[in-house]
Amino acid sequence: MVLPGCRKDPALEVAAADAPFELRLPPGAPYPEVPAAYPMTRASVALGKALFFDPRLSRDGTVSCASCHSPAHAFSDTLPLSRGVDGRTGMRNAPTLANVAYHPALFRDGGVPTLEAQVIAPVLDPDEMDHTLQGAAERLSGDADYQQWSRLAYGRELDPYAITRAIAAYERTLISGWSRFDRFHYQGDADALSESEQRGWRLFSSEALNCTACHNGFDLSDHTYQNIGQYMEYADPGRARISLDLADHGKFKVPTLRNIARTAPYMHDGAMATLEEVVDHFASGGHAHPNRSPLMTGFSITETERSDLIAFLHALTDERSIDQVP
Repeated sequence: MVLPGCRKDPALEVAAADAPFELRLPPGAPYPEVPAAYPMTRASVALGKALFFDPRLSRDGTVSCASCHSPAHAFSDTLPLSRGVDGRTGMRNAPTLANVAYHPALFRDGGVPTLEAQVIAPVLDPDEMDHTLQGAAERLSGDADYQQWSRLAYGRELDPYAITRAIAAYERTLISGWSRFDRFHYQGDADALSESEQRGWRLFSSEALNCTACHNGFDLSDHTYQNIGQYMEYADPGRARISLDLADHGKFKVPTLRNIARTAPYMHDGAMATLEEVVDHFASGGHAHPNRSPLMTGFSITETERSDLIAFLHALTDERSIDQVP
């Protein structure tokens, strides 16, 4: 019997509890690390997906994880600053969750070390869900489907442990790597990219632009923290909020460029609405902030080259949904 991934399906067999979830990986993608203590099973990811889309995790029942991480936008937000209960404005723009399974630390400042711990923060944040995990578990305790999935996945009633592990399990399935660029780069399909997109790729990886200094590897990010000279004075300290090191002021985690055409607006505060604005900022070299990355040297490109570069960035959009839980 196949474990369902949506609610209101037939009862599950206890034998399915230990059935592993068969994670589908695109060519070139490494298998993500999964904690041995709570492996990804069909029960855990089914529970995690249901919880991810359930607004009952929030205090007033209006905000779910998907409210700020929309599947239609590669699990990112469309607002510069995400909003929580009562319309409260959050601290930052919600980034895509694509490939978070590969991230060594979560949030734009890297302040959370694991996906399981990451689940806790938005639930507790007064500007996001403004609730408690225990309170959410109690509210959901009468849901028979949730209780059954929790027992199958973790051998216990639905509680904060099960909620955090299950949502993290589902988030690990959000693998991006099904773009035309991937067909071109990893599968050798020379016709997958147009001539303009191929010129854009050569420009992107050239020494003149040096984009690949930070945007490299399967996730097109080295997951380091960089100050790109967006401001001379940052209202948000970025990485320094965690490290307490002034040298980290204004540094934020290098984002993946996968599905970048779907994840506007850009930057930690959503201050840039278009890819054209982003390219122009990097071309300018940014403001001369004391912590600005030495890689921010600026560059000159023609309008045609700018169009080619942006065409390439559009080619990083997945051709299929990154949500692989039915």
